[in-house]
Amino acid sequence: MDQASFIIKEIFAMESFFKPIIENCDGCERIIVENSDKFCKTYANPAAKWRNGLCNFATHAKPEIKVQKIRVNPLKASKRAAGK
Repeated sequence: MDQASFIIKEIFAMESFFKPIIENCDGCERIIVENSDKFCKTYANPAAKWRNGLCNFATHAKPEIKVQKIRVNPLKASKRAAGK
């Protein structure tokens, strides 16, 4: 087997392993373009990463942090302030 056919088989195997990106991936810095197709250079199947919510490799989307105000019992707060 010559080297050219070996390289072609390797490229074909890689293309069938890596899946194209989905529209949620648009804007990410980890996208590479090969033969007019876009692939994620970090993860082989990007759709699986977005299945359960936000992709943890996404550079363009950050998780929303919910800040909740915690109600403190006034009696405990006064004891803490007094130093007991």
